[in-house]
Amino acid sequence: MTLKPYRSNVVVDGLEHTGNRAHLKCVGLIEDELERPFIGVVNTYNEMHPGHKHLREIAQAVKDGVRREGGIPFEFNTISICDGVTQGHIGMCSVLPSRDLIADSVEVVAEAQQLDGLVLIASCDKIVPAMLMAAGRINIPTVVVTGGPMLPGKFQGRDISIHEVREAAAQVKLGKMTEKELKKMEECVCPTVGSCSMMGTANTMSCLAEVLGLTVPGCSTTHAVYSRKLREAKMSGILVMDLVKKDIKPRDIVNQDVMNNAVVVDMAIGGSTNSTLHLPAIAGEFGLKIEADDFEEISKKTPHLVNVKPSGKYSLIDFDLAGGIPAVMKELGEKHLNLDAQTIIGKSWREILPDYDIHDTNVITTLLSPLHHQGSLAILKGNLAPDGAVVKQSAVVSNMKTHTGPAKVFNSQEAAITAMLDNKIIKGDVIVIRYEGPKGGPGMREMLAATTILIGLGLGDSTAIVTDGRFSGGTRGPCIGHISPEAAAGGPIAFVKDGDMITIDIPNRSITIDVSTEELKLRKENWKPIPVKTNSKYLRRYSNLVGSVWKGAVLEDSLD
Repeated sequence: MTLKPYRSNVVVDGLEHTGNRAHLKCVGLIEDELERPFIGVVNTYNEMHPGHKHLREIAQAVKDGVRREGGIPFEFNTISICDGVTQGHIGMCSVLPSRDLIADSVEVVAEAQQLDGLVLIASCDKIVPAMLMAAGRINIPTVVVTGGPMLPGKFQGRDISIHEVREAAAQVKLGKMTEKELKKMEECVCPTVGSCSMMGTANTMSCLAEVLGLTVPGCSTTHAVYSRKLREAKMSGILVMDLVKKDIKPRDIVNQDVMNNAVVVDMAIGGSTNSTLHLPAIAGEFGLKIEADDFEEISKKTPHLVNVKPSGKYSLIDFDLAGGIPAVMKELGEKHLNLDAQTIIGKSWREILPDYDIHDTNVITTLLSPLHHQGSLAILKGNLAPDGAVVKQSAVVSNMKTHTGPAKVFNSQEAAITAMLDNKIIKGDVIVIRYEGPKGGPGMREMLAATTILIGLGLGDSTAIVTDGRFSGGTRGPCIGHISPEAAAGGPIAFVKDGDMITIDIPNRSITIDVSTEELKLRKENWKPIPVKTNSKYLRRYSNLVGSVWKGAVLEDSLD
């Protein structure tokens, strides 16, 4: 065979690699196919959750596109975990740690097999950011295909999303809904495959993958059941071949301006607080940096434009019909974005956006009449969170933007939930849930079970939750997460006692405990951390290696 002009030549060229060629012929390749680009089609298909159950068909469309352009697609799988199925129990400890495992697994296969390009297929909360991390780390020609949202559920004549059925469970306890009504709601809330029909973490990160320029424009809000999704998948297979031939890599597209664009759009769409965890991790893999202060600085000067659940009124289908991410970016314009940023289709956003418009200003509002004049997220600092904490300010009622109340302290989410259901929490309290951070959880569980009960019990306008854990993209209410340093690392949250007065001041970006520096120092001297709450070998390893939440809670490289 002739010398192959691609990276995979080290696999197939030369007399010494006759065994390699024999193995590839064993899986069906013929002689001339050995000379073509080898494209990894990385699928995260999974039978246990709706966000990934449909990805086999999408992967097939990708492979059809690759073959059309003369490439050889090799599909392989990696893991995917459903946040929705892991909520409220010990399984959530494994979800964030799976992000690094996914990125590692893609790297291992791509490097071991010396693939020439990648198409990364994912839909849900940790899987999309893991794929973006892998793209930056491996840095070979890559296209990302997001699986798309599910259609909204219909209940009693209105659109609903998954967070609403969780909140409704508490309504049953209060006698405001029957168990029969709840069962009907449960059976219709997720009517199709796809990621949950709200601006949760899955759709937030899919939208930001589009902003980064690594997907086909419009891909992030194309719904999973739409035929357009299959056409986008096929186009992605065609595109990766073009990128391979031109040797255009993810780091050629994603630079610091592009990462800043992602933060701007995150604030404008009302993105999940988890984006403050994932964007720093993604930036790090591209050799870039996004820090807590960057989120805060950008949020203060970026209007919140998109009126989508969980903090808004509409579903993802309405957002897509209103114009999706390109319409938002066009409205933000060069006042807020660098429109010269390039994308995988070979065009800048300045060239792409003239073809898009806002079709419904109730869903995507304008700069002249935004939902809020600041971005959806706020970063709080103070003696309770010296390194920072995050709150979705757009989802907090006005009277809770500032709040002072006594701490009710719990060392796990389960203990806090029990107290709420036993009516041991009263209006005005500040519920402190600690030892749920990356090290202490371990794995930094989402506190969605606690927050939905808080809202369902009618405490969302009077009672706050403060935690070193994190929240679901479906969270709304006065919920402050990512308290850092975390309790397990000896952060001040470890020294809070029942009755300590905590002040949350979102407008002034502060979160403080009314305890003197001397008293906190004394409490620290007498402090003993609780043991890591797991028997899992992997989670113990994760707890030992994971870094700060404001650096993305990534596994630290001992060589750094």
